[in-house]
Amino acid sequence: MRIGVIGTGRIGTFHARTLSRHRDVGSLILTDADPLRAQELANQLGETAAPGVDEIFKWGVDAVVITTATSAHAELIGRAARSGLPVFCEKPIALDLTGTLNAIAEVETAGTVLHMGFQRRFDTGYAGARDAVRAGRLGRLHTIRAVTSDQAPPEAAYLPLSGGLYRDTLIHDFDVLRWLTGHEVVDVYATGSDAGPAMFREAGDVDTAAAVLTLDDGTLATATATRLNGAGYDVRMELAGELDQIVVGLDDRTPIASTEPTGPPAASKPWTGFLERFGPAYEAELHAFVEVVRGERANPCDGREALQALRVAEACDLSRREHRPVRLSEIPGWIEPVMG
Repeated sequence: MRIGVIGTGRIGTFHARTLSRHRDVGSLILTDADPLRAQELANQLGETAAPGVDEIFKWGVDAVVITTATSAHAELIGRAARSGLPVFCEKPIALDLTGTLNAIAEVETAGTVLHMGFQRRFDTGYAGARDAVRAGRLGRLHTIRAVTSDQAPPEAAYLPLSGGLYRDTLIHDFDVLRWLTGHEVVDVYATGSDAGPAMFREAGDVDTAAAVLTLDDGTLATATATRLNGAGYDVRMELAGELDQIVVGLDDRTPIASTEPTGPPAASKPWTGFLERFGPAYEAELHAFVEVVRGERANPCDGREALQALRVAEACDLSRREHRPVRLSEIPGWIEPVMG
């Protein structure tokens, strides 16, 4: 199997390394907006670098992995679909609903595969929580508390391109919330703060956000995120039911300290970022994609799944801007998009 990797930044490099050592992947073709960066990675891995995206499709590959800037995702997904190629793409498909809908339509018209990169679905902790909820171990689930906290903010230049904290960061919580519970969000109330560094205000974004979400079975969920958690990278989810309560992401590297005399000690080596925390999950989702391409399993996270998570993010952003509750029915769902 020959796979084209478009984008060799931080996550693209990680994915290329994972695929390069996969037993069912014979070779890679790497390309990037910075050709030198792609060539350097290709030299390290013993793979081939291409001068541009065109060569990925001209030289012939069996599948494509897209890890470029988000602004390029939808166009590349469409191009791969028209070429009859299965695609793995980092979230999101696009930063707007129209681009997302059109890309999904291209994939479905072509009858190809679009596997979206929501790696938490492949994390051992989240998978264990899903099993516990689905097995009824917690009884009726009444409360979920999700936390996503970055240790340090991204570069200022990234913020205007990110889509904002709800679409860029909390979208992972929205996706895994749906996946874990099997229920849909029906309404949200969200707020945010830009009281931190000025670059967030200049980008029209917030550095900290919170949302209250109601699921279609009445379960209440809160989701909070910040770019400024100096203690370390903190991703957790607490799930409370009438019979039991469990937590994802609480271990000896969780960057939190107890003030209780008998509480656990602070982590001596807290998580610093998403690649470190979710490394095994990223590897597992790429292994799953190879199995999808080989026809050995069904697509575990298609474009319509990504669309639903984006709709929740859109509702939260609208709620924050208008200071009101927003029902998901206000956000367009699957409609026949206008192509072209």
